[in-house]
Amino acid sequence: MHPDRELTERRLARFLAQRLPPHLWTAPEPLIPAAWDAPAEPVSFAEATAQDYRPVASGTRWGRPWGTTWFRLTGTVPAAAPGFVPEALIDLGFSTDMPGFQAEGLVYDAEGNVLKALESTNMAVPLEQEPGSAILLWVEAAATPNVIGNFSFLPTPLGSPDTAGSEPLYVLRRADAALLDVQVWELAQDFAVLWGLMHELPTDSPRRHELLRAMERAAAAVDPQDVSGTASAARTLLEPALSAPAAASAHLVHAVGHAHIDSAWLWPVRETRRKVARTFANVLALMEKDPEFVFTASSAQQYAWLQEDHPALFARVAARVAEGRFVPAGGMWVEADTNLPSGESLVRQFTFGKRFFLEAFGIEPLDVWLPDSFGYSGALPQLIRASGSRWFLTQKLSWNESDTMPHHTFLWEGIDGTRVFTHFPPVDTYNSALTGQELARAQRQFREKGATNLSLVPFGWGDGGGGPTREMLAAAHRTASLEGSPQVRLSSPQEFFTQAEEDYGQPPVWSGEMYLQFHRGTYTSQARTKRGNRRSEALLKEAELWAASAAVRCGTDYPYQELEAVWKTVLLGQFHDILPGSSIAWVYQDAERAYAETAEQLERITRRALRALAGDGTGTLVFNAAPVALLGIPAMGAGAGPAEPAAVRINAYDGGWELSSDRLTARFGPTGALLSLRGESGRELVVPGEEANRFQLFRDTPNQWDAWDIDAADRTGALTLRGDLIPDGDSLVLDCRFGSSSLRERISVSPDGRALDLDINVDWQERQKLLKLGFPVAVLADRASAEIQFGHIQRPTHENTSWDHARFEVPAHRWVHAGEHGRGVALANDSTYGYDITRTGSRDAGTGTLLRASLLRAPLFPDPGADQGVHRLRFSLRPDATVAEAVLEGYRLNFPLRSVHEAGAGSVAPLAVLAPGSVLVETVKLADDRSGDVVLRLYESLGGHTGAVLTAGFPARAAVLTDLLERPEAADAQLPRREDGRWELAFRPFEVKTVRLSR
Repeated sequence: MHPDRELTERRLARFLAQRLPPHLWTAPEPLIPAAWDAPAEPVSFAEATAQDYRPVASGTRWGRPWGTTWFRLTGTVPAAAPGFVPEALIDLGFSTDMPGFQAEGLVYDAEGNVLKALESTNMAVPLEQEPGSAILLWVEAAATPNVIGNFSFLPTPLGSPDTAGSEPLYVLRRADAALLDVQVWELAQDFAVLWGLMHELPTDSPRRHELLRAMERAAAAVDPQDVSGTASAARTLLEPALSAPAAASAHLVHAVGHAHIDSAWLWPVRETRRKVARTFANVLALMEKDPEFVFTASSAQQYAWLQEDHPALFARVAARVAEGRFVPAGGMWVEADTNLPSGESLVRQFTFGKRFFLEAFGIEPLDVWLPDSFGYSGALPQLIRASGSRWFLTQKLSWNESDTMPHHTFLWEGIDGTRVFTHFPPVDTYNSALTGQELARAQRQFREKGATNLSLVPFGWGDGGGGPTREMLAAAHRTASLEGSPQVRLSSPQEFFTQAEEDYGQPPVWSGEMYLQFHRGTYTSQARTKRGNRRSEALLKEAELWAASAAVRCGTDYPYQELEAVWKTVLLGQFHDILPGSSIAWVYQDAERAYAETAEQLERITRRALRALAGDGTGTLVFNAAPVALLGIPAMGAGAGPAEPAAVRINAYDGGWELSSDRLTARFGPTGALLSLRGESGRELVVPGEEANRFQLFRDTPNQWDAWDIDAADRTGALTLRGDLIPDGDSLVLDCRFGSSSLRERISVSPDGRALDLDINVDWQERQKLLKLGFPVAVLADRASAEIQFGHIQRPTHENTSWDHARFEVPAHRWVHAGEHGRGVALANDSTYGYDITRTGSRDAGTGTLLRASLLRAPLFPDPGADQGVHRLRFSLRPDATVAEAVLEGYRLNFPLRSVHEAGAGSVAPLAVLAPGSVLVETVKLADDRSGDVVLRLYESLGGHTGAVLTAGFPARAAVLTDLLERPEAADAQLPRREDGRWELAFRPFEVKTVRLSR
C-alpha cells in the first residue's frame, strides 16, 4: 500500500469540519422575534412577559454590558418524518466556543416553565408539541461581557456596570425552527470519537490505521448530494471499529458529569444565581433523554438560590436527587478557599452545607469536592472527617509551576494525624469533554499503575457553568468499551470512591498542607475584602460567645436567625474567587458593602448581649472574647478593669529614637528603620548591619493571571521606603511618601510592655506594585511556624529543593514565628495573610531569618482598580516569644477588649474554663437544634499530646463529644464526670474536639 495517511487525514478533517455540520439540521423556518430590554437588574418571568415588546429581526444588535434582554419567539412546529426531531435553533451571537464567559439565555415555555439554557455549544431547544402547533418561547438573554477575552489579561472596564459602557455587545444571529437529522448527528458523534482516538494512538499502531481506513470508507459512502440518505450506510461501515472492545487491562475512567460554577468571578453573584438555573435546566433536559446520565453538583448555596429563584425547577432537581441521578456533592456551603478562612469558618462551610442537603434532600455527601481552590490547608483532613465525610477530590495542583504531585490516589494526612482518602483526576482538567485526547491523557499520566487502575474524570463545561452536553454523553457511551481507549463508565463520586477504596488497600500518604505552586498573590489581593472577612469572623465569634453567655446567665433570646443569615453571607464571601481577590470590581463592591452591613448587625447583637450581662449600675466592666487572658481580664469573661499599661519611655538616641518599657527596648533610625530590638533576655534580635521595620516596594508584573500571581522574577530590585520618624505622645510616628501614595505608621509599646505595636495607614495609589514590610531577625531558624486553622504549620526557610524554592510566598493567619529552641520572634497581624520567610545572611554565614509580610498589591486584571485607596493594617512584633506567646499576640490583635459603662456586675465568669493553656476554646455557641445546649469548639494549639480539664461555668448535666454537626461521635460519646464535677479530655497534637454541654 502506498503511504497516504497524511493525505487521508487531511481529507477526513475537511469532511468532519465542512461536509457534515451543514446537514445536521434541515428545513429551517425562521421564528418571529420580538424583544424587551430590562431597564436595570433582572426581573421575574411574570414581570418580563407583561411588557410591551418591539419587533426585531435576525442581525439585530442587543445587550448593553450586564444588561438583560427578553426575546419572544413565535412560529409553528414543523412536521418531522421518522429519523428527524423538531428543534428551535437560537444563536444569541455567541462569540467563542466557551460557554459561561459570554452571552447566555434561559428558555421558558408559554406557561413559564423553564425548558433549558442557551449557550455557545448548546443552541438547540426541543420542540415537543404536535406538528403544526404554535410555538411561543421566551428567552431571558444575559449580555454578560467576555471579560477574559483571549486570556491576554489586559485591563478592561467591563468588570463593573459603572465603567462597562452601554453599547450593545451581541447580535441575534439566528432563531429558527428546524429538524435535527438524527442519523447525521449520530454519524458525526461516531466520527468525533474515532477521530479523537485515532490521533492518540501511535502512528505504527495497527489500530490507528484500522480506524483511519474505516473512516475513509465511511466518508466515501456519504453522498454530498444526499448526506441524510447515506448517513446510515456510513454508520454501518464504522460499526466494526466502534464495537471492538477495550483491552481487559485498559484504564477505567469513572466519568462524573458536573459543571464547575464559580459563585462569583468574572461575573457578580447576581449572575451566578442565573447560571445555576441555566446549568441545572440543561442537566434536567439531558436526563429526560438519557436514563444512564448521572450529574453531580456541589455548593449548597447554589441549590438554595435555585430553591428561592425557581422553586418549580428546584422541585424537578429534588425528584432527580431522590432517584440518585442528580447527586449533591462536596457537603460545603460553597467551594471555599481553604488557605484564608478561619478554622471555625471551615467548620461552618461543612455544617451549613451538610444541613442544607440533609434538610432539602435527606442526603449527606461523603465527599469533599474542591476541584479549583488555590491550595489546601493541612487542617482540612481533620475537619473533613469530623464533618462525617470520607473522601477528598481536587484538580488544581495539576497547575503547579515546578513540581508534579507524586500521587493521584492516596491518603492525605493533616497536621493532627487524621487521614482522608484523596483523588486527583489525572485527566488534569475539571472541564473535560471526554475527548480522545483527554481520556488518553488520564490513562497516560495515572501514577498508580500496577496498584490500581481507576480514575475519575469530571466532564462538562464549567467555571461559568453549562455542564455536560449531549455530544459528551455520546462520547461516553461510545467509549464504554472501545479498543485503544480507556473504558468509560458514567458514575458518581460515591460510586468511584467506594470502588477506589476497595481496589487500593494500601495507598501512599501525603502529609501536611498541599501547597499550590501558583496563584501566590491570592494571599494579598483585594486587601479590604480580606480585612472584611477577618473582622467578620472575629465579630461572629464575639456575637455568638456573648449571646450564648447572655442566654445562659440572663435568659435572653439567642439570635439564631440573625447569626445564621450573617454566617451565610460570610461563607459566600469565602468562595475561592472572592476572598482570594481574583474577581471583577463588581464582586468587591458587593463584598465590601456586605461586610459593612455584617459588622453593623453583629455589633448590635454583641452590644445587646453585653448590656444584659453587665447589668445596670455605675461601674465599668471590661469583656475579653479571646480564649486567653488579656491584661488580667479572664478568657471569655469580664472583669472590673484591665491592668495598668506598662510605662513607656521615648528618648533621643544617636540621631534617632529609643522606645522602651521595662521589658523591651527598641532603637530606630531617623527614617524609621528599626536598628535594635531587645526583649527581657537582653539579646539583640535585629540582624547586625540590617534594618527592620522596612517597607519595601517591589515590581509586580506576573507572566499571567495578574490578581492571582506573584512571580519569583519580581522578588529582586526592591525600593526601600524611607520617611521621617518623630515622637507623638508615647508613640513614634513614621510618615513616608512614595510614588502617588503615602504611608503613616504609629509605633507604640503593647499594654503589657512586651511587644511593639505597629498601626499602619496607607493611601495606596500605585499600579503593578507590591508593598512588603520586613523584619530580619537574628534567629537562625531552619523552619518557621505559621498559624493555620486550629494550629500551625512549620515550613522550611531554606530553598534546598525545588519544592522549597517554589514556596517563596506562603499563607498564614494571625501570626508567624521564627525561633531557636522554641524562643524567637513573633509577628502577629489583624488582617494580613501573605508572607515570605527566608534565610538572611552573608556569603560566609547565615545570620538570621527574614520575616516579611505582603501588605498590598495593585494588579490590573480582572479589576484594574484593585486595592486603590486607604487601608489600615496592624501588627505586633514580640521579641523573646514562644509559639504560645505568638498565639496570645494573634488573639490580642484580633479581639480587642470591650468596655461597658454604667455596669452593675462586678465580673462575668466564662461559660467554660480549660486547663492547661495549650488547649483553647475557639467557639462558644448554643446548639443549632435550638435545644439550648452549649456547644464548645476546643483545639490543642501547640502541637503536642496533652490532657485537659473542662469546667462548665454553669449548671451542666452532661458533656458529650460530637462531630461538627453536633451529633454524638459514638454511642459512648458522653464524657465521664469526675467527682469534682469536671471532665477530663485527652488531645493529640492540634486535635479539634466539639463538646456539647446539656444545661
